[in-house]
Amino acid sequence: MATVVGERVPPLSPGDTLSREEFLRRWEAHPEIKKAELLGGIVYMPSPVTVVHGDTEGNVGGWLCVYMAATPGTASGHNTTSFLLDDTPQPDINLRILPDYGGTSWTEGKYLHGVPEHLSEICRSSASYDLHFKLDLYQTAKVREYLAVLLYEQEIRWHVLVNGQYQLLDPDSDGIWRSPVFPGLWLDGKALLSGNMQQVLAVLQRGIETPEHESFVAELASRKTARSRA
Repeated sequence: MATVVGERVPPLSPGDTLSREEFLRRWEAHPEIKKAELLGGIVYMPSPVTVVHGDTEGNVGGWLCVYMAATPGTASGHNTTSFLLDDTPQPDINLRILPDYGGTSWTEGKYLHGVPEHLSEICRSSASYDLHFKLDLYQTAKVREYLAVLLYEQEIRWHVLVNGQYQLLDPDSDGIWRSPVFPGLWLDGKALLSGNMQQVLAVLQRGIETPEHESFVAELASRKTARSRA
């Protein structure tokens, strides 16, 4: 009797050169792999995450989650595999407008397609590929905001797309960054870097209580209504 041997799918390895289809085939065959990215046809797999990286990612995610909860028509997620141009990044955190509210990204199958309005990455340092290869990718794909938190330098870099190119957003005189894409999304960068989440969320709440945020929520609702009538 012939023996049928099931196909063995090799795991992903850093430096592999793969198509997106083969990348996903190998990843889905190995659920033990939690984070991998395909950038320029090359597989990237980050080293184990440190406590400070994990804590900072959790804090940024919490900040964006509170904003999302106060802003109907938005969504946020961690480490979501995304189809962005020809690449398959897995940004640390995203904040996006839902498609029914005029957003430019959507869910198809198990993955995120299109272009989220905001991406955040926690970077080891300015030498990280998050601030080189991935920054170029996000700019080319026209991600409207890209927030990079640099752990070594203890620095916030908030990139905003202006005429197709990223420009760094400056904080105001009080040291508060204010998103031009998501009104009311305010960030006390010094408090975030020091882990003072009470202050981070207090500043965010001030942003959420502004007339600009109220108008943005109303605008999103009107987009939803217009689409439902179309």
